[in-house]
Amino acid sequence: MVRRFFPLLCTALMLGTSLPAAEVTAKFDMESWPEGAPPREDVFVVEGEIQVKKVEGQGVLEIEPEPIVDANAQVGASAKGSARIRARIWAAKRARSYPRIGLGVHGISGYRLLLNAPRRQVELVKNDEVVATADFQWTTETWTWLELSARPGAAEGDPWIIEGRAWTEGAPMPEKALIDHRDDSGMKGSGKCSIWGTPYSEQPIRFDDIEVAVEVAES
Repeated sequence: MVRRFFPLLCTALMLGTSLPAAEVTAKFDMESWPEGAPPREDVFVVEGEIQVKKVEGQGVLEIEPEPIVDANAQVGASAKGSARIRARIWAAKRARSYPRIGLGVHGISGYRLLLNAPRRQVELVKNDEVVATADFQWTTETWTWLELSARPGAAEGDPWIIEGRAWTEGAPMPEKALIDHRDDSGMKGSGKCSIWGTPYSEQPIRFDDIEVAVEVAES
């Protein structure tokens, strides 16, 4: 099930900021979705095998262990401005093989926050280039929360502010972002948020409690 909220008071409280009237939020909890292919209007699978599954009675979006590709899907409305995505993700390593998991904003070529478990860090990636990193200790077979946001600076012409957070299920969300990056390239800030996973360990990757907040073009 996708819950959309208008007006956006709950999101404003979570982010600690006032939100423009043209911002849309949605929460994907998958509880009411039947098993199988996710609803195309809410989750557009770009690559890989991504299915709705019931795990211990709970609905999740699952990236299948095969094929081993950079599986990804776009979720929610297309942004024309600020964007934020948050989700909790379950993954497991096998021997010396680790999965790669992450979230993205502003389309396939936008910023991504990826977990690099072997290096014990999270990475901010743009166009396949790592632009910032932060230490993070991941634990296999546990739920991990990730959050990625991008918003323009306070004044016109100011750099965009890109922030990434990661925390283990049960721990409080960090108030201070692990990654705090500035982009002065004149980025447009358009495109959908996305989920990412590469099952190098040949184990499923599961997403739950996906939340998206995006600024959209005025209709």
